[in-house]
Amino acid sequence: MWTALWLAGPASRPAISPPSSQSLTRRDRKEPYSTRLFLTWINAAAKGRRAKPIQLIQRRADTVSDTPSKQIPTLPDAQTVTWVRHYTDRLFAFRVTRPRSLRFRSGEFVMIGLMGDNGKPLLRAYSIASPSWADELEFYSIKVQEGPLTSKLQHIEVGDQIILRPKPVGTLVHDALLPGHRLWLFATGTGFAPFASILRDPDTWEKYDDVVITHTCRQVAELTYGRELVEALPDDPLIGEMVAGKLHYYPTTTREESPKMGRITDLLTSGQVFEDLGVQPICPERDRAMVCGSLGFNLDIKTILEDFGLREGANSEPAEFVIEKAFVG
Repeated sequence: MWTALWLAGPASRPAISPPSSQSLTRRDRKEPYSTRLFLTWINAAAKGRRAKPIQLIQRRADTVSDTPSKQIPTLPDAQTVTWVRHYTDRLFAFRVTRPRSLRFRSGEFVMIGLMGDNGKPLLRAYSIASPSWADELEFYSIKVQEGPLTSKLQHIEVGDQIILRPKPVGTLVHDALLPGHRLWLFATGTGFAPFASILRDPDTWEKYDDVVITHTCRQVAELTYGRELVEALPDDPLIGEMVAGKLHYYPTTTREESPKMGRITDLLTSGQVFEDLGVQPICPERDRAMVCGSLGFNLDIKTILEDFGLREGANSEPAEFVIEKAFVG
């Protein structure tokens, strides 16, 4: 995971810190952070103040690869791979450069892919896992050995190029939900990806008093991507203070033994999840929910939420819960 350090010259000069969530407008949060820093420097110079040089340094973790020098795109809508990490033999994540024109709401997806053997683009919908203000775009993917796209995509390396169509869409967005007090995020497998973006968005923590993220996988190792992200949130310079006391993380496995085993659907209907977390059951006056998983999982959660009195919403008609259907046929 990239760690960003902001330096502002000698120690005698005031340090430049990431802006607080209160100082960010909605438009600011959709601008890459390095762009905002640059604009701050330019504005200071224009007003006659002595602008302090700002340098953005990226430090490499022991599990990631170095970013190569910028390449000239050769594919249509090409972006360059800057980071790749394999979590298991079935799961990996990667980052690519971000098109300057791309603006998106946390939770949306884009079409990405590679050139097929027939010389035509082979594209699939992928949720953007990075927050809307990030300089790079992150994706979390399953590996399907016989899959037309992922059989090739899983072999990408730093410096390679992928196709990215910069037209984000999706229903897992705050705009599709009515105001509420507690947000539930239900995910299985790589369905965690859109929530990786939402969890790092200051809007999430400003809108809700509590956020519950449930993540169900077969094996413990398959929880790693989500667990590491959740564990890092309290130390996030932008939202760390906002997260304190609001975040509830509920990971479960269905095959390998772990501290909490079982399908989240069963744990919801039995009430066990509420007992484990020490919270009140779901109700339409207080709770909002987002769902991302397999078709069967989505339908089961939909039924459970409707039994609790919640209604499904959409961008055009906000309600109490939303489901992303782009990945299930």
